Amino acid sequence: MAQTFRDRFIQVFSWWQGTTFGTSFTTWLRGEFVGEDEYGNRYFRSKDGKIDPVLGFERRWVIYKGVADSTMIPPGWYGWMHHLRDVAPVNDTYRPKEWQKPHQPNLTGTPQAHRPLGSILRPDPEAKISAGYDAWSPE
Repeated sequence: MAQTFRDRFIQVFSWWQGTTFGTSFTTWLRGEFVGEDEYGNRYFRSKDGKIDPVLGFERRWVIYKGVADSTMIPPGWYGWMHHLRDVAPVNDTYRPKEWQKPHQPNLTGTPQAHRPLGSILRPDPEAKISAGYDAWSPE
């Protein structure tokens, strides 16, 4: 798929739309593809599992598909990314627990964000906060 000028411009100057040119180059030069999750995010590690002398462990990173949103990392990949698991989910029999809920994006700052009773941003701002609440008065 051919990249347009706009796509190349975004890749050079923005990090929130997937990857920058610098990250792509570093990944090509020093990275080893590990796997891809159900959201299309691609996971990498240092070539041959090389230990970083400064960190003391191998580097691991993700290139997001679309907007860079850290909440889009599934639990299995989260454990691998944070060195809680040594084996990546693609090489393991990892299955989510029945109590683990499917991903929901962070809706803060959007019209779908949670608006508690009494919030001035609710469609019904006149809604009472609670029946047992009395506002403090300095008198």
